[in-house]
Amino acid sequence: MAAIDGLPPLRDVIARHRLDARKALGQNFLLDLNLTQKIARTAGPLEGVTVIEVGPGPGGLTRAILSLGAKKVIAIERDARCLPALAEIADFYPGRLEVIEGDALKTPFEDLATDGPVRIIANLPYNVGTQLLVNWLLPKAWPPFYQSMTLMFQREVGLRIVAEADDDHYGRLGVLCGWRTNARMAFDVPPQAFSPPPKVTSSVVHLEPLENPIPCSAANLEKVTMAAFGQRRKMLRQSVKSIGGEALLAKADIDPKRRAETLSVEEFCRLANCL
Repeated sequence: MAAIDGLPPLRDVIARHRLDARKALGQNFLLDLNLTQKIARTAGPLEGVTVIEVGPGPGGLTRAILSLGAKKVIAIERDARCLPALAEIADFYPGRLEVIEGDALKTPFEDLATDGPVRIIANLPYNVGTQLLVNWLLPKAWPPFYQSMTLMFQREVGLRIVAEADDDHYGRLGVLCGWRTNARMAFDVPPQAFSPPPKVTSSVVHLEPLENPIPCSAANLEKVTMAAFGQRRKMLRQSVKSIGGEALLAKADIDPKRRAETLSVEEFCRLANCL
């Protein structure tokens, strides 16, 4: 593992601070600093950019982002045990790392994004990653506060994010991501890159917000996708019965015999707009 800065190897940092990854916090520490740099580079040039990171842990990805020239990193960390290790990074990069101890699900991210262009880069805790993504897809205002999101998930979740109609992984998450972003799979990360190794492969996904997504109520789109994919193997006339059934489908000019996974993002937006 090549050094990317003058700080100690991550394994030494973890051992010195006794940072065992905790399943209850969805933690899997990424130790390969070459790999963390690859994740950071996927977000594009970072000079002059403020980066928001969630769940930095001992700071492997944080170090990569800072070494590649980010103006500032704002890191949200719930685990107080990691704060001393992050403080060492803050000392090494004076004035460029701000660590906020707290729960990312309760963090007002828009209020943090006040200084120049903002990108989100994170190896998200497995247990809150999907909910955080949905929160970032549905902020109060659009275009959102960030230029892009470069995020690591379990590969299964990554496939759902980038899925399109007629794909086995297509569902509510694919519709929401397809409605408001251009999403692509960047690369996979094997279990052995982590400590402890998870049981599944992970994937890095890069999402860029669309400036002008199809006009649509986010709340209505969530209702429609929840109903349609709640009974995804049934025909739409049955699965959307609770929100208007065949009358709604007729209004949106959609064949009631179709199934949810065959509908495009545009058709889901049409349904939502007819609610």
